[in-house]
Amino acid sequence: MGQASVRHGLFRLFQYLVLVNLIVLANTALFQLIMRQVEGQSHSWMTALYWTVVTMTTLGYGDVVFVSNVGRFFSLLVLGSGVILLVVVLPFVFIRFVYAPWLEAQIRVRAPQNVPSTMANHVIISRHDNIAAELIERLDATSIPYYVVEADASVAGNLIGQGVAAINGDLDERGTYENLQLDQARLLLANCADTTNTNIAITAREVSDDVTIASFAEHKDSIDILELSGCNHVLALKRQLGEYLANRVSGGVGSGDAIGQYKWLLVAEFSARETPFAGQSIRNTNLRQQTGLNIVGIWKRGNLHPAFPDVEISETCSVVVAGTEEQLGKLDELLHGREAEASSGLTIVVGAGSVGSAAVRALKHKGAMVHVVERDVEAADRMQDVADRVVVGDANDRTMLEAAGLADATAVLLTPSDDAVNIYLSVYCRRLKPTLRLVSRIVHHRNHEAIHRAGVDFALSYSTIGAEAVMAIIEGQEFLWLGEDVDVFTEDVPEKLVNRTLGKSGIGSILGLSVVAIEHRGQLMFQLHASTKLATGDQLVMLGTGKQRQEFTESFNYTAFCPCWGCLASCGRLGSH
Repeated sequence: MGQASVRHGLFRLFQYLVLVNLIVLANTALFQLIMRQVEGQSHSWMTALYWTVVTMTTLGYGDVVFVSNVGRFFSLLVLGSGVILLVVVLPFVFIRFVYAPWLEAQIRVRAPQNVPSTMANHVIISRHDNIAAELIERLDATSIPYYVVEADASVAGNLIGQGVAAINGDLDERGTYENLQLDQARLLLANCADTTNTNIAITAREVSDDVTIASFAEHKDSIDILELSGCNHVLALKRQLGEYLANRVSGGVGSGDAIGQYKWLLVAEFSARETPFAGQSIRNTNLRQQTGLNIVGIWKRGNLHPAFPDVEISETCSVVVAGTEEQLGKLDELLHGREAEASSGLTIVVGAGSVGSAAVRALKHKGAMVHVVERDVEAADRMQDVADRVVVGDANDRTMLEAAGLADATAVLLTPSDDAVNIYLSVYCRRLKPTLRLVSRIVHHRNHEAIHRAGVDFALSYSTIGAEAVMAIIEGQEFLWLGEDVDVFTEDVPEKLVNRTLGKSGIGSILGLSVVAIEHRGQLMFQLHASTKLATGDQLVMLGTGKQRQEFTESFNYTAFCPCWGCLASCGRLGSH
């Protein structure tokens, strides 16, 4: 197909050159005619051809000229036709019909259709989208091989040019999965439309009965169909996103709000506002003595900070704790009286799409009062029996927000799938009511910082939650979602930290990671102290960002060869040698 396109382009270029030559011959004949009839001069055909070529190419040596107005007008026409045909149109024709098809053919050749026969434990991704892009970053960080399937060879070639491992193949052909060594793969991710994902799962099962298949589901009714088609994991991401957003609206006001779990260890958060802990350092809260819970992090305007003993807990931050269900119950007793305040507060949800409707249902399940602002009439009608009030209109209009009860609201949840809209509404709502708790959905991870600068207290992205959910499946871990690019993960105790204490390890003080627990001989220990020693074979359960996790791995791998490995644990200069 690529070679045929090149041949077709060359034929079109040939046609154009024939046209140019015909125009040159016509101008040559006209030159002789005007010279003979008007100028009274006689010139050979070679001279006429010479004059025509140098004039059309704008060289114009001036050795042969017209003196009459008719001749000069003809010269201008020849010059203009040369500029258009040779200077303007010819390069375009060459690029369009020759260079572009050739380049496309080269790109097609660059896109392979199979992977090495020895490939194993790799991840196959059905489409390159925002979720895939973030997933690839995490796969690269953990050195897990992957391949993106693309039916269009040109697109596959372009992805390869961008550094993405892509394979050219059709998702509905058995041969594609055989070429991808599906039976040796760690995971197949079906991240297309529900109908396409169903076809992917059925086709893939013809090749391998054992490979793990994870799929996204746009619609609730598709979950059962995808499972019947052979998917091991079906992720209703938009519903999950809505529920997580709803979970962060209260920020744990009135109680410790569980946001995840690692085995039996619960991770929860609560707002410090109007609690006895506000204004105190973590050391002086005596929370561990009162409840047994460990403070493992502090949320401040969307960023998770490590829980150093001297860090002061402000009114505007949320405290992340880890412990048992019983210990969280003790925390609820300490915070008793604020729960009624939380449940009686009004939350305005902007948007009633898949994410917004899931958030509304989750909030109502928690007993909250919810008003919805939605400009689509059909979507608004679906919320009439769920929400306490539905306002049909554009949230960008101040009167709509006022009609929804902004003056009485304690929180606003933004769910539109447009980051620009959410950033605008964040600034708008924060200006109208500075005390609001603002929670927002974002589409692109790159806008995470921007939306927090706009005033949002907490933001979650669809692409990040999707990538994290898939990574949890790949690593065989429970999906624990704490925030944008924040995760609970496990790492073996590095050899160079064996017999070191947590306080002298540098894990918290240098890297900013929080050690939530230590898994020792199958037992999970979370009552940790600075004097807790690290032992061979232990696993660290840590809380932090993907960047911090990568720094942990790179730092200790590097220092393993450093004669002064204490550059991490002692002198505090990460990678200084």
